[in-house]
Amino acid sequence: MTYTLVLLRHGQSTWNLENRFTGWTDVPLSDRGVEEATEAGRLMDTEGFAFDVLHTSLLRRAIDTAAIALDEMDLGWIPVSKSWRLNERHYGALQGLDKKETAKLHGAEQVHIWRRSYDVPPPPLDLDDERYPGRDPRYGWMPPELVPRTECLKDVVERMLPYWYDRIVPDIRDGRRVIVVAHGNSLRALVKHLDGISDEEIPHLNIPTGIPLVYDLDDDLRPVGRRYLGDQAAVEAAAEAVAKQAG
Repeated sequence: MTYTLVLLRHGQSTWNLENRFTGWTDVPLSDRGVEEATEAGRLMDTEGFAFDVLHTSLLRRAIDTAAIALDEMDLGWIPVSKSWRLNERHYGALQGLDKKETAKLHGAEQVHIWRRSYDVPPPPLDLDDERYPGRDPRYGWMPPELVPRTECLKDVVERMLPYWYDRIVPDIRDGRRVIVVAHGNSLRALVKHLDGISDEEIPHLNIPTGIPLVYDLDDDLRPVGRRYLGDQAAVEAAAEAVAKQAG
């Protein structure tokens, strides 16, 4: 038996547009991001996709992207499961900073390491920093040891995988058609797991905003097919744009 899983990175956010480190900061979609979400829904509808359940994060740019795309498919009614485990990577003290200005301050090489290395996190937030997630009511229930002050991609993999195994896999196994709408790094973490990408190679993976990524999975939930929907030249250009972001 073959299962189908669709992954969708949220449309462009206002801080994507401004080239800022966003992380867990809850910024909205830009006008372009709304257009990307709409087009994603149209693409999936045209290709004949339908879904029984949505998994997404606690951040509005992912939630809104999912709502817009599914509305285009007349599927706004499907059940939704939201989890902090699908949130974007927490960028610590870099959150809100302009990437180019940060590179000038700390050096392009250091910022590249913070942004792209697998296991080197940015500087952490202080507990009294207003950006610390523990001050946000949506994370108020979390034990302090779970609330991140900063994260590297390795940390995202470790906090994402329990959700994959405990929530998403059972839905797939039960025959539900699943879409996951999340973020660049939470989806990179999932793709790393699905495709078996090494720690050394994962920094080179770039996931474009607003373009559905379709996986065909075998009985062991291993990929037997993987493709982006839409014009492939446009997909490559969008991924290259992600790679060229400052920092």
